[in-house]
Amino acid sequence: MKHSANHIASRHKETYVIPHSILPPVSEAPPATNDRSLSDQAYESVLAMIVAGDFPAGQKLPTEHALSDQLKVSRPILRRALKQLREDGVIVSRQGSGSFVQRRPEGVMLDFAPVGSIADIQRTFEFRAAIEGEAAYIAAQRRTEDDLVRLKQALDQLDRCVVSGKLGVDDDERFHVAVCAASDNKYFLAARSSMQSNILTGMNLTRSLSLTKTQARLELVQAEHHAIYDALVASDADAARDAMRDHVNNARQRVFEGT
Repeated sequence: MKHSANHIASRHKETYVIPHSILPPVSEAPPATNDRSLSDQAYESVLAMIVAGDFPAGQKLPTEHALSDQLKVSRPILRRALKQLREDGVIVSRQGSGSFVQRRPEGVMLDFAPVGSIADIQRTFEFRAAIEGEAAYIAAQRRTEDDLVRLKQALDQLDRCVVSGKLGVDDDERFHVAVCAASDNKYFLAARSSMQSNILTGMNLTRSLSLTKTQARLELVQAEHHAIYDALVASDADAARDAMRDHVNNARQRVFEGT
């Protein structure tokens, strides 16, 4: 059953408020000082136009020359932004024809993560796939029975969230922290802790979006957690790393699911 963003916010008391301080809205952002921040702004501007329906699914984007003039950025910076949109599955390039909108992300996405934070959230997912994937690999080799108990407790609580329709950000975070802790390497926890605010923002976004989908979608996301846990129980390091990377990368892609 679909839910509106406002209905979800009223039902779930534990809903996190998106921390606007992570990255200010485009209109309030300080002047960009390097190509990376300029490409992020261009990326978010094109994404916002696609979400708004200015460029419908299947439509060809304006030429690079026209877009770079409109956004007031150089073509190399625009190409970097378009490359990111291709990696997100939002646009696709056709040789000799240009770039086309492959899918239009739902507008509800911006209710939970205003434009100005999307690029930062996507980079956080990249960080997590690398760090947590390796943490899971080592955890599968070093985990203790106590570690498995903590993981199972967090997993069971997430199962209850799926059944009851609760947001479950705290429990999701608890599960991922438990995986890093099971690696018996404090630096995985330290690296993740340094990004905790960004991570919680991304978790809030993806779990809130999942609540607008069907029960089957919620169960699919939870099945990914179970795959990680099962690999750790089996001490299968390769499977644990693959399951964690797949889970984080799938979460990243789910941000841009189209209507």
